[in-house]
Amino acid sequence: MSEKCVICNKTTQVGNNVSHSLRRTKRTWEPNLQKVRAEIDGNVRRVRVCTRCLRSNKVKKVAS
Repeated sequence: MSEKCVICNKTTQVGNNVSHSLRRTKRTWEPNLQKVRAEIDGNVRRVRVCTRCLRSNKVKKVAS
């Protein structure tokens, strides 16, 4: 299962940790994905959706 929102395609972002001495090491930022039962194209599916899409009502949640 991918680390990707099915609505907005938000994925992992990559960057650097920067220490006080300005040394750089790689790090990642993971999207805040939640498994929800949602109605998509008239069908109820269990999908991974980021919290931004949930909060802005881009997906219609279905009661379990």
